[in-house]
This record gives sequence, C-alpha cells and structure tokens, in this order.
Amino acid sequence: PSPSSFQPSGSNEEALQREIKELKQKDLLLDQEIAQLLSEGYSLEELEKHISLLHEYNEIKDAGQMLLGKLAVIRGVTTKQLYPEYDLELSD
Repeated sequence: PSPSSFQPSGSNEEALQREIKELKQKDLLLDQEIAQLLSEGYSLEELEKHISLLHEYNEIKDAGQMLLGKLAVIRGVTTKQLYPEYDLELSD
C-alpha cells in the first residue's frame, strides 16, 4: 500500500475534526463545572472522592445487573420481570 492509502479520506478527516471540536467543548464545560464547584466551596479532594465513589457504585451496579441477567436466563424470563421480585425500580 502506498503512503497515501494511510491518509484519512476527506469525510473521515471531517468527522475526526468534528469529534475533536466536540471533545474540546466537553473539556471546556467540565472545566467550567469544576470551577463552579470549587467556587461553591468544594475541594478537589472531595470531588475526587465523590468520583471514586461513583465509579465504585457503577461497578457494583454492573455486577448486580450481570447477576440479574444470568438469573433471568436460568429462569427463562426477562431481567425486567425480575425487578418486582427484588423490589427494584426500572430506573435502578
């Protein structure tokens, strides 16, 4: 293959440029959010702890969802059908 075959096509390059622009906007918004939280008296340590706890919560929730999924397969039902049995809301 020639070196030009490794160059992104125009549409791919445009898509990458749009994605870069979107990521830069998200980065700016997150920086603004952090600045606002800091101005409200939150410390970086508190924010980092909160983020860490959210990650832990999500990992536990994912494990629970996986177990519910396996149980649903064993019972031949949908995961949704198991929610009432375990007093879970669909938003859980």
